Amino acid sequence: MRLSPAWFSFDRLSPVWRPRLIALGAGLACGLAHPPFGILPGLLGYAVLLHLLEGQGERPLRQAFLRGWLAGVGYFAVGVWWITEPFMVDAAAQGWMAPFALLLMGGGLALFWGLAALLHRLAAPRGWTRPFVFAGALTLTEFLRGHILTGFPWNLPGETWAAGSAPSQAAAYVGAYGLTWMTVALASSFVLLRAPDRSARMRAAVGIAGALGLLYGAGAVRLAHSPAPAPDAPRIRLVQANIDQKEKWRPENLNQIFATYLELTARPGAPDVIVWPEGALPAVIDDLLVPGRGYLEGLTRTLKPGQTLMTGANRVGPGPDGRTLYYNSLIALRREAPGLVLTGVYDKHRLVPFGEFLPLGGLAGKLGIRSLVHMPEDFTAGAEPAPLQPQGVPALQPLICYEALFPGFTRQAARRGGRPAWILNVSNDAWFGGGSGPLQHLNIAAYRAIEEGLPIARATPTGVTAMIDASGRILPGKRLGLGGFGVVDAQLPAARPPTPYSRHGETFTAILLLLSVAMAGVGRRDRK
Repeated sequence: MRLSPAWFSFDRLSPVWRPRLIALGAGLACGLAHPPFGILPGLLGYAVLLHLLEGQGERPLRQAFLRGWLAGVGYFAVGVWWITEPFMVDAAAQGWMAPFALLLMGGGLALFWGLAALLHRLAAPRGWTRPFVFAGALTLTEFLRGHILTGFPWNLPGETWAAGSAPSQAAAYVGAYGLTWMTVALASSFVLLRAPDRSARMRAAVGIAGALGLLYGAGAVRLAHSPAPAPDAPRIRLVQANIDQKEKWRPENLNQIFATYLELTARPGAPDVIVWPEGALPAVIDDLLVPGRGYLEGLTRTLKPGQTLMTGANRVGPGPDGRTLYYNSLIALRREAPGLVLTGVYDKHRLVPFGEFLPLGGLAGKLGIRSLVHMPEDFTAGAEPAPLQPQGVPALQPLICYEALFPGFTRQAARRGGRPAWILNVSNDAWFGGGSGPLQHLNIAAYRAIEEGLPIARATPTGVTAMIDASGRILPGKRLGLGGFGVVDAQLPAARPPTPYSRHGETFTAILLLLSVAMAGVGRRDRK
């Protein structure tokens, strides 16, 4: 049997399945607009989804939720497929959980998009207010996604723009959630170009062009006025040893891994601060820094007097009931004339659910599920975060891996210790494999620099390691990509003055959400 080239036609699909597949494709397009893909025309997927939500049906509420959920499935299929990678590190014991993790993660996160579609349909606006109501519904549910349980604000729509670009600078004023509202409102406004009235179409086109011009123009002005680093700013060395996660936790590799980090630390140059990434060494740091084992002596010989080593480390501490507690930490060790001195400890406050602790506790253990940490027990969350000020180092806010996802984390920590001079992000992105996950994480982390007006020094074991200025831009030549081996030496960039977001937090997001509520009222009045 010979098949015609037109053996499949989209038009042959039933009226039930056609909009569902379009919704799925719209979500995929929105996901592909994010870095590292950066296909910005994919933002039109928001306009497509808004158009689908306005279709008629016998069960409009259920129909809206399903279409929104399918769009979310497409969006998160692009954004979180890397979730399977950590389970492959110990495939024999944990590989069976990988497909379930992807299904639960993607389908579960998509529920927030389904809820947004349902809220928009309930509001049922008409006319030119529709994009603003839709933007408010999706921004609200994305805010919920970032806060319910432990929160997981990965790839917010507002973080579609490449960090450091002109449009991304709006995050300094409204944060990533406020920029989510602006991005969705702007992208979905293209649906207004389908208005039957020519004058309405012209007004929509002028409004879209004006909004795009303002977004790019204002951002370009901000980028043109970036402060120069101070002459006495410390020199930072970021170490990337390119050690695969599958090799890291083999006991026989510990000495070689340690020797690799020492060799990179001792390379020519005169850094004031050396940074090793999250969990750099496959052991508890308390066991290594014991005299006589060689590790303490090796560090003492390698560091020069006055230098500080900031390293991600697993450490132990006593619990209130006598149990040993395990922490994912950042510790500061300063080389003094007599030897090494511990000058600062920060314990990770926001832990990764199922990766570092089990939110279901004993029940999950009975089902054969355990966290992915290579420790006898799950990690324990540290105290409320505050800036760290090791001796001889400007005050800094540590962000360990997952913590870099959360807008406002540094701002909230500053309430307990004042505004820091910079942000230090240590992360073990080797968990994400060699695909888009580490590049997405880099873009997300750089948004924290824009929001706070603070530079970020970022160290990972396998990439991407980079020095990022206070506008979210990677300094030229100061980046090691995926699979890179070596060091990044850079002078710490200058901080910008406190941003409106760092002063007022989500106040602007709340104003935009109230604007959406007002638009919903206007839209319902026009419909009547």
